[in-house]
Amino acid sequence: MTTEINFDGIVGPSHNFAGLSHGNLAATQNAGTVSYPRRAALEGLAKMRANLALGLTQGILLPHDRPNRRWLAALSTDYAHAPPLLRAQAMSASAMWAANAATVSPASDTTDGRCHITAANLVTMPHRSHEARETRRQLAIAFADPAHFAHHAPIPAPFGDEGAANHMRLAPTHGEAGIELFVFGRSGGAFPARQSREASAAIARAHGLDPARTLFIEQSNVAIGAGAFHNDVVAVANERILFVHEQAFADREAAHAAIRQAAPWADIVEVPADAVSLADAVASYLFNAQLVTPPDGATTLIVPVEAAQNGRVAAWLDRMRAGNGPIRRIETVDVRQSMANGGGPACLRLRVVADARTIDPRFLVDPAKLERIAEVITDHWPEQIHPGQIIGPKPDLALVDSIDAARRALIDLLGIPELHDA
Repeated sequence: MTTEINFDGIVGPSHNFAGLSHGNLAATQNAGTVSYPRRAALEGLAKMRANLALGLTQGILLPHDRPNRRWLAALSTDYAHAPPLLRAQAMSASAMWAANAATVSPASDTTDGRCHITAANLVTMPHRSHEARETRRQLAIAFADPAHFAHHAPIPAPFGDEGAANHMRLAPTHGEAGIELFVFGRSGGAFPARQSREASAAIARAHGLDPARTLFIEQSNVAIGAGAFHNDVVAVANERILFVHEQAFADREAAHAAIRQAAPWADIVEVPADAVSLADAVASYLFNAQLVTPPDGATTLIVPVEAAQNGRVAAWLDRMRAGNGPIRRIETVDVRQSMANGGGPACLRLRVVADARTIDPRFLVDPAKLERIAEVITDHWPEQIHPGQIIGPKPDLALVDSIDAARRALIDLLGIPELHDA
């Protein structure tokens, strides 16, 4: 049976706060502070358990091999001798944010009736630009059946592509044909726009999407400048519902009109700026939420605790909940370690609409498997990482050994030996 599956990135043992992501306000504000990889990974597992409790199907993607020695070798160095900035970039655990792993078009939208997947190139930020190879490797294993899945190489540089974080889909139900929305940017003042229109258009062509059901919408420069480095910081879609901030798009009226013309059945739930400012939206990650449809049919918004703790955001959520709108339930999750690095609940997951029986079961989880994963994390993930261990004058090579051992233990538990040779 076709359903939507959330594939969450397991937070890797190298999770640290190096502040490498220009334009990501949380990441830069927390640069140089102590990180807690074990806590971060367990927070992510708790979110997955909550999804399972709602009746959702849940998958996982694994941490990448860190530090990325292959990338450092291409730069004619190794971890022990690399400059501090390169060490930090090679050690980044940012692959945890699976929303940036790829753009996914379900079979009901494509001309050949297969689910199409394009791994994101992430070329805008050096610390993420070396993720595509390992991401493609995992996706090729998880979605290996050529009768149901088609894989595409990342879009070539310099056309930046950041995956599903800048892609939305509206459909009457997940399994029916829908419209796909690609949101691209130009600039946000001092902050770079990370998704190019050229990359979005190339993906739409590769996936065989119907031009009549494919929209290209420009992200607001004001939103980018306020810290919405990806569209999913100011908008999220699920089935018929688009949940969006008033200032998300460069031309709000034109964008809404195009959506209504292509999908007259769509329901746009817009949050006005005078109720929730862009600053509040970015600080609380109200829109970087999971908008999902559990089996009981009650569309549910899964927000971080920061949204509930922001007075203006909480007040708006209370008004929405008291009304008779299409979002019927609000759930709260604690992913503070991810939030401190600039990634909310939506950042941590890649949405795939498919039949779970066509997917490698090693990448699907149930409560029992999550418990076994939690045991590995508790036993092997570093409790904390101090910035000096990575960017200090002398790198902590014992930390590297422990990170290697942690990842090997997880791969062995899940029985995916193909990933040992990263």
